[in-house]
Amino acid sequence: MASPAPMYAAGARPLRAWQQEALERYEETFPKDFLVTATPGAGKTTFALTLAARLLQRREVARVVVVAPTDHLRLQWADAADRAGIVLDPGLTNAVGPVRAGTQGYVTTYAQVAGKPMLHAARATAVKTLVILDEIHHAGDGLSWGEAVADAFGMVARRLCLTGTPFRTKVDERIPFVRYEEDTFEADDGERGVGLASRADYTYGYKEALADSVVRPVVFAAYTGTARWRNSAGEVVAASLTEAGTKSVEMAAWRTVLDPKGQWVPHVIAAMDERITHLREHGMPDAAGLVLASDQDDARAYARIVRRITGKAPELILSDDPKASKKIERFATGSARIAVCVRMVSEGVDIPRAAVLAWMTSYRTPLFFAQAVGRVVRARDPQESATVFLPAVRPLLALAASMEEQRNHVMPPPRKTEEAELEELDLPPREPREGALTQHEMLEADARFAHVLHGGTAHTGAGNRPTALAAEDEEFVGIPGLLTPEQTAELLAKRDDELRLRIAASHKHDDGDFMLVEDHPDELETSGWRDAAELRREINRLVSRVSAKTSTPHAVVHTQLRQSVPGPPSASASVDVLRMRRERLRTML
Repeated sequence: MASPAPMYAAGARPLRAWQQEALERYEETFPKDFLVTATPGAGKTTFALTLAARLLQRREVARVVVVAPTDHLRLQWADAADRAGIVLDPGLTNAVGPVRAGTQGYVTTYAQVAGKPMLHAARATAVKTLVILDEIHHAGDGLSWGEAVADAFGMVARRLCLTGTPFRTKVDERIPFVRYEEDTFEADDGERGVGLASRADYTYGYKEALADSVVRPVVFAAYTGTARWRNSAGEVVAASLTEAGTKSVEMAAWRTVLDPKGQWVPHVIAAMDERITHLREHGMPDAAGLVLASDQDDARAYARIVRRITGKAPELILSDDPKASKKIERFATGSARIAVCVRMVSEGVDIPRAAVLAWMTSYRTPLFFAQAVGRVVRARDPQESATVFLPAVRPLLALAASMEEQRNHVMPPPRKTEEAELEELDLPPREPREGALTQHEMLEADARFAHVLHGGTAHTGAGNRPTALAAEDEEFVGIPGLLTPEQTAELLAKRDDELRLRIAASHKHDDGDFMLVEDHPDELETSGWRDAAELRREINRLVSRVSAKTSTPHAVVHTQLRQSVPGPPSASASVDVLRMRRERLRTML
């Protein structure tokens, strides 16, 4: 007597409208190849496993093989498959020959397939197999990976390709199993070219997902700052992120503010931490944030800053840490406020409680930006929103402004050397290579709120509004429908001074890794970048806050200030007088 056919949990979880529509389109023809482009957070995994369950139930296939970009995603796919009633082995290595009994298939990585493509070909052709290629654009990370995928799965029964964003590729670097059409495009440098654009069988973009409340709306909080550095000629250069002028100066300023020794990073981390606190106090008690770093040294330094600012150690997730997957899982299901990582959670990793992102990396490709921002847009409640803190530099602001557009992103060429990667990023290495001249020495960097970017429009908070922001409104910063983007910008600007005080206070309780304020009481205050003009702006902001708190006209507050700290008007006062007035205003709050 034949054993009964296994029952799979297809449809056990209600499908979203786009998932149902995509399944219906697939089942119109049951094609051998099917490419789905769905924005990060939309539910590609659920769609893929529902399709797999249906094909298994219909006996169209007898095995499922999933190819994922990273080891951690293998575990994530296996857990999701288990919930769908499909047993996939996430631990099957290249050293083991056949697929283990009692499973319906396995989850592997692109790197494993490249290691032994013929082994995977044998497994996938032994029985009728559906191969799910997650984030298929990774098959374009190198010619060897693309060739291995083609060799391993060229003869299988069915293939489902998934990606979080459309992509282009070069004519001689076609990704296997993807349908292309010739396309004219404008590259990041403004030049036009001809390439091949991927054509999906079903597309579900961020704009549609936002309208369906499948993803959270994103508010981008851009922070500028003045950076000072010494170049290879020994010259000291100072520039603002938003007023850098040339591209090379902007990139140098960007690199300088990301240095953990400056003040930009702790200022933005403090702003991020405040945002998490407000989310936790108003409807999202498990809210968390992600800090993206460029390299492991920066990640470790940023983690120390997070601990100094917040009083709690973050989850530090590094790619070469054998416990990285367990740390991601612990952070996803735990209560920790912040995780610091290097690309580890940039793609595919599911952390629904992560709603805040601090962009402290030099990566700026459209593909990486879309995938990284995708980590904080997964919606659980209609009122939740995502906040991304980022440097106010043109490449990132352009990507943020185009979030709601349908973009075909240019796939970067395979990177075979460190120099090639750095050329792509337009940022020179922070530390010179052995024997090389010092190219860049970071001196100082501060941070100032620049604007909120929402729906492609920048809001500075400096506009003339008929009424001041009510105190109770401050609790709802960034929640669409409760505060306008302009009010959100106003609130973030007002809190800039509070953040500086908080950062200065954190130095007093430092554990020795950072400068102690009491050991150098004047050093922080006499930095060259805090000039009289900046002090005057800060005094004006503090006067506004005192005026709002006491219902006293601005002019009266200025008069009281001059009586308390005698001297000429602020416009002509010395730096010493301005500092004393600033401290006096702080005592009035």
